[in-house]
Amino acid sequence: MTTTKKTAAAEERFDDLLKRLEGLVGQLERGDLALEDALKAFEEGVGLVRRGQARLDDMDRRVEMLLTDGTTRPLPSGPDAPDPDDGGEPPF
Repeated sequence: MTTTKKTAAAEERFDDLLKRLEGLVGQLERGDLALEDALKAFEEGVGLVRRGQARLDDMDRRVEMLLTDGTTRPLPSGPDAPDPDDGGEPPF
């Protein structure tokens, strides 16, 4: 993944992902999509779920660090952020 795509994915809001996913689910539930269109919507939905889960995991790590650290300063986020489960020290 390029740096631009990583930055765009990191800035993508969870709420926006959820709204798009809800729209796709609505289309699929109506059942009026052609098979090819339904498959494309499903594939897009799977991607949205994965990106949403990654955002939730990132937020969870940040909360864990806040609770462990006891501070309220901004914490590093994204794929390079330390994982509190691996025993690593925060980079500050």
